[in-house]
Amino acid sequence: MSRKYTTQDKLRGAEGFEMYYRQLFGERWPGLKAALLQENEAGFWQTAPDRPPYFMDTGSIRAALSLRLDAAESVLDMCAAPGGKTLVLSSLMKVSALLTANERSRDRMMRLCRVADQYMEDSVRNRVTITCGDGAALCRSRQECYDAILLDAPCSSERHVLASPSHLAEWSPARIKSLSVAQWALLSSAFRLLKPGGSMVYATCALSPVENDGVVSRLEKKFDTVRFVREVPPVPVAARTFFTGNLPPVEVTGWGFHILPDTAGGAGPLYFSVIQKIEAE
Repeated sequence: MSRKYTTQDKLRGAEGFEMYYRQLFGERWPGLKAALLQENEAGFWQTAPDRPPYFMDTGSIRAALSLRLDAAESVLDMCAAPGGKTLVLSSLMKVSALLTANERSRDRMMRLCRVADQYMEDSVRNRVTITCGDGAALCRSRQECYDAILLDAPCSSERHVLASPSHLAEWSPARIKSLSVAQWALLSSAFRLLKPGGSMVYATCALSPVENDGVVSRLEKKFDTVRFVREVPPVPVAARTFFTGNLPPVEVTGWGFHILPDTAGGAGPLYFSVIQKIEAE
């Protein structure tokens, strides 16, 4: 009798990867894996007619479009590099709004600066501040200071793992556990930075619920002012000024939404959860 595989097992590499995700997705896994090995569905976001288009996964565009910006004056993109979602937010925020795009890695921050300089109109770029710091530590010096926050957290990125023999050989379930710990530190920091009445989007390009619903569900246990948006967020009408392609369908999860390439025309994987901070009673 075969033994059921769990994250506590010591299997590593391609064999462990295959067993872990086959257990998660069952009969769906072969088709999903095949879709992951294909080129992903890219669309382009064009901030202005005189600026070049920026190509990115349409799942990433859909996640960024789910952040409510209509009333936001202060916006944070907590883990912003390489900058695609920053372009989406900066295009749709109010003309009076200010955006902080933060990145922990200095090299990635420099790439983020280049993207902002190249793709943003000057009038928008002047309202975007790019910083370099650990998002998990931002709440130590200030709290409740942003109306809207996007947290695109570092994750397992299984699509990239599958495409890289060296990364696949090093894969381990322990990495998922380690990443989920770091993701929670970022998410709890982001929630502390969010103003009452504000909203945020937590996103990853991970497949495992440990890094997705498993992380965001902890907010309900830690904070009394959490409310999850259960309905699929509408796409802002203004988005069609900058993006004319097709957005992928989403699948509803326990605490968010998932875009998976086998049912989304190659887009994703992209998980996102829309979270509101209500006034304390």
